[in-house]
Amino acid sequence: MLYWDASALVSLCVEEQETALLRRLVEGGIVTWAVSRVEIASAIERRSREGRLVPEARLRAIAALGELADAWTEIQPIAPVCERALRLLAIHPLRAADAMQLAAALVAVSDQPRGHGFVCTDRRLREAASREGFRIVPEM
Repeated sequence: MLYWDASALVSLCVEEQETALLRRLVEGGIVTWAVSRVEIASAIERRSREGRLVPEARLRAIAALGELADAWTEIQPIAPVCERALRLLAIHPLRAADAMQLAAALVAVSDQPRGHGFVCTDRRLREAASREGFRIVPEM
């Protein structure tokens, strides 16, 4: 199983340096947290406000997000994710949203991350996921 952080999923909606590499990983399916859609929409709208996405590209990115969200598997239970996130915040230098993403990944694999991949482009989150036992994808 590959768990996808929102940072990697953004690259499937907006053309970025990692987009081609990440698109090749989608064939195995996408598992992500239920709040990823909001995080990705935030990233798209921020790029639009900053002038890094023209209106047409913004609309394409929003449409791509909708298609991805319709096809991915979501980790939804909030209580177990929060429990794990609190532990992660105590031992890793993570922001709250990143701790929640990593916690959702742990829920997805029943706290057995060995042999499972974590798709992410955020350096700090990649390091924490690796220390938790996930295989980090893609290698950067």
